[in-house]
Amino acid sequence: MKALILAAGYATRLYPITKKYPKSLLEVNGRPIIDYIIDSLKQVREIDEIIVITNSRFFALFKKWKAKKTYGKNIVIVDDQTLDNESRLGAIGDMNFAIKTRSIKDDLLVIGGDNLFGKEVVDFLDFAKKKKSPSIGIYDIGDLSNAMHYGVVTLDKNKKITGFQEKPKRPKTSLVAMCLYYFPKERIALIKEYLHNRLRSNDATGLYIDWLRKRLSVYGFVFNSFWFDIGSHSSYHSAKKRFLK
Repeated sequence: MKALILAAGYATRLYPITKKYPKSLLEVNGRPIIDYIIDSLKQVREIDEIIVITNSRFFALFKKWKAKKTYGKNIVIVDDQTLDNESRLGAIGDMNFAIKTRSIKDDLLVIGGDNLFGKEVVDFLDFAKKKKSPSIGIYDIGDLSNAMHYGVVTLDKNKKITGFQEKPKRPKTSLVAMCLYYFPKERIALIKEYLHNRLRSNDATGLYIDWLRKRLSVYGFVFNSFWFDIGSHSSYHSAKKRFLK
């Protein structure tokens, strides 16, 4: 299995602190966000390579981060060859770029490089492998008014995704999609197929999940501990406050 950490965005909502520094390397309680993600991945024996995809602006900083210590897994830094927010490939475009560049033919675990969550990755993968189908991480944010800022998910009794709304004005549930995905190797080619439809955005991973779940069964695993999607100053502050405790 390969793990792919998405860290090629330019995090404009966090300016000025991310203007010259990548969001994934921002510190929470004295450690880069990405280190917490690596800690979670260390628990998964099947993962034999962790790929971090970034951009040309931050490539050298990630190389420097990697050189500082040993992480217990083989880590590869990939440059997606973009230099600014206007030319970015988007999350789905970066997934496709990494798959092509690294010739990935294994099962794939994809994690957003700005996600902090509890240590349930092993449970998530056990769930996904039993389903033998694409699966995503889900978190109950507990508030419909807050859910409207995320991709909102509905599930049936078997945890199959029956609906997906990207940032709806009137959310049906408080279950929201995390940037955490498992794709069996047999389904990886569908990412390339999706990108052929240029009417769709390459950036919002939720749009891909909605497209995918209309073609085959996609399942959701609900995380019970905690989750932070660090996309704004307020969410970054909340994460730092939580980890200090």
